[in-house]
Amino acid sequence: MTGGCRVRRGRGEEILVVGAGLTGAVIARTLAEAGHRITVVDARSHVAGNCHTTRDAETGVMVHVYGPHIFHTDDAEVWDYVNRFATFRPYRNQVKAQTRGEVFSLPINLHTINQFYRRTLSPAEARALIAAEADASITEPTTFEEQALAMIGRPLYEAFFKGYTQKQWGVPPDRLPAAILKRLPVRFTYHDNYFFHRFQGMPEEGYTAMVARILDHPDIAVTLDTTVTRAEARGFSHVFTSAPLDAWFDCRLGRLGYRTLDFERFTAPGDWQGCAVMNYCEAEVPWTRITEHKYFAPWESHDRSTLYREFPRQAEAGDIPYYPIRLVEEKALLSRYVALAEDEPRTTFVGRLGTYRYLDMDVSIREALDAARAFLMHRAAGSPMPAFVAPAPGRAA
Repeated sequence: MTGGCRVRRGRGEEILVVGAGLTGAVIARTLAEAGHRITVVDARSHVAGNCHTTRDAETGVMVHVYGPHIFHTDDAEVWDYVNRFATFRPYRNQVKAQTRGEVFSLPINLHTINQFYRRTLSPAEARALIAAEADASITEPTTFEEQALAMIGRPLYEAFFKGYTQKQWGVPPDRLPAAILKRLPVRFTYHDNYFFHRFQGMPEEGYTAMVARILDHPDIAVTLDTTVTRAEARGFSHVFTSAPLDAWFDCRLGRLGYRTLDFERFTAPGDWQGCAVMNYCEAEVPWTRITEHKYFAPWESHDRSTLYREFPRQAEAGDIPYYPIRLVEEKALLSRYVALAEDEPRTTFVGRLGTYRYLDMDVSIREALDAARAFLMHRAAGSPMPAFVAPAPGRAA
């Protein structure tokens, strides 16, 4: 292991967790509390993975280093779990969008519709308008574009989604699956909170402090700036890996496709854009959005602001993978990697990268709890632990 990871001796099994993000931390904590000895290894110099937060040295603003992460869930157990390790402050994610020289609210709501069409419609009238704009001939949409046209019609689709989606994914929307758009709501009220979940908030001291507390257990040893090979991992009784699925097998079958992000940081006195997230929907604008991070901690006060422009592109070797592409070619390759994973001894693949799926933070925690509990159940029963606890990604849609 590069970095000098230390194997400890004592009670329970010696378990390796690859990755010190939310998934790895929750698995490590759950198994440590059950009496096992856990070694957590991460290639980065910090814990918390892509939800890592830190203070900007120039402005003092708490920065979401790899892009904004807003915690939202309907899972009461997950909400109680994160509140064991952090004080969460209320936070509403109110996204704005620039298109055609104006600023609108997202997701599309009654205010967006009335502003866009220059009307003063009631909810019922707005529903009727959108139904008239929607393409009723598309009864079973299979692509992002078909889904958009069937939901909201061409004017709203082209104003808010077509250009943004092309920039985000690097392919025309008619090549993307419909499921991407199904995650986005359309509301016929003036409700402008991006999420509808019961529990929403931000950890007062940031996500990194929260993950560090999850990992703070006498039977958990954390080693950073460390990579581990498959051969080295075999020295443990079991391995949970949230490393990229293809990288675990040295990309022997080829690389799975990801989108990554480049960030352009800048600072400004006072407030710069007046909100946390401003989407830029038109294809002619090279960035997808600008995030102003002081707004992610509205209980704080800062004289200067730290902002980031985001530029998506295809991930290459050495880049941080953000969004699995999951087009036809990637799904075929994924199924071959899943077959390799299911034959891997004493190894369970978890998390966003280990299962090649887009996961919100609450789902990552839920699946981590489920994986750790499944391990304990299988050990008690004397049965082998499966390679995937959630549905195997190559077998699902």
